[in-house]
Amino acid sequence: MASKLGKIDSTAFHSIIAHRCGYHRPGLLVPASFGVDVAVVEVGQGMAMVLTSDPLSLIPSLGLRESAWLSVHILANDMATTGFAPQYAQMVLNLPASLSIEEFDRYWAYIHEFCAEIGVTITGGHTGFIEGQNSTIAGGATFITIAPVEEIILSSGAQAGDVILMTKTAAMVSSAILAMSFPQTVQNQLGKEAFEQISGLFYQTSSLREALLARQIPQAITAMHDVTEGGILGAIYELATASNKGCRINYEAIPVLPAQRELCRLFHLDPARIIGAGSMIMTCRPDKVQLVIDKLAQENILCTAIGEILPNAQDKFLIQNNKQQTLVYQETDPYWAAFFNALKQGWK
Repeated sequence: MASKLGKIDSTAFHSIIAHRCGYHRPGLLVPASFGVDVAVVEVGQGMAMVLTSDPLSLIPSLGLRESAWLSVHILANDMATTGFAPQYAQMVLNLPASLSIEEFDRYWAYIHEFCAEIGVTITGGHTGFIEGQNSTIAGGATFITIAPVEEIILSSGAQAGDVILMTKTAAMVSSAILAMSFPQTVQNQLGKEAFEQISGLFYQTSSLREALLARQIPQAITAMHDVTEGGILGAIYELATASNKGCRINYEAIPVLPAQRELCRLFHLDPARIIGAGSMIMTCRPDKVQLVIDKLAQENILCTAIGEILPNAQDKFLIQNNKQQTLVYQETDPYWAAFFNALKQGWK
C-alpha cells in the first residue's frame, strides 16, 4: 500500500522512473523530468512535437460539466507552459460502473465543447466502464502540439536574476472546489457573498490565455510552470529544481482574496501550499517585468512579482513575517486530506 497520496516526489521519480523509460531515441529533446510539464520530440525541419499527460477528472459532487472543464483545462495549462496552445488529444477513460450511459454522453459532450473552444482535435484513445472504480480520476489524457523547436519555453529555463511572477491568485481551483462541494457549510460559515465569489473562481482556472500573451513579449519569459499539487510554493520549488537554480519567495506578496483566505482558515489550509490551477508561474528577465504585468493587465489578468531566481540550486528560501527560512518541498498536498475530512464530518 502506498505510504502517501498524490504525485510521487523527486526521490521516487529519479530512483524508479527516470532511468527506466524504455528505448532512448536520439530525437528526444526533453525526456521525462521532475518539475518539467512536457516532453519534446524533434520531428524535423526545425519543428518539434510537444506532449503532456494528466489524469482526467470525474467528481460527482462537483458535476459533469465542471469535471469536464477540469479534465481539459488542467491539461491545457500544462501545454500552455511552453507558450503554445494544445492541438491534439488522446484520451483514455476508465469510467465507474455507476455512471449511466446518459451521464457519460453529457460528460463527453462537455469534453468535446471545451476542446473545440481552445482548438484541440481529439484523435483517439480508449473508453470503458470499470467495476470498483470509485476514484475522482477517470483515466488520463495526452495533449500534443507541433511547434518550432527554438520557440518552445520549458519550466527548466529559469535564469539567475529572473523575477518570479504569478498570475491571478493562489489556491484558485482548490478553494473553488471546496466551496462548490460544501456549499451549505461555506455559506453558513462565511456568508453567501463570499461563497459566490469563491465558487465564481472555478471557470477562471485556465491559464492558457496569459501564457500565450506573455510569450508575445520578446526575450521576456524564460520559464513557465502551472500551479498544481503543492500550490504556489511547490510550483516555484519544482521550476527552480528543474532549472538547477535557487529561489527566494516573498510569502506576503502572494495574492489571495480575503474570501479565499477565510475559506482556507475554515479548512485549516495554507493557500500558498494547495492546488492552485488557474495561476501560472513565470520567470521573467528583470527589464521586461513591467511590460508583462502591463500586457496582462490590459486583459484584466492580475500578474504579481513575488520573488527572484538565485544562482545556487541549494538556496531555496521563503521570506515570511520578515524572516528568511529554507523553502521545504511539501511532498503531500494537504488539500486532499481537508476535502475527505470534510466529507467524513458530513459537511454539506
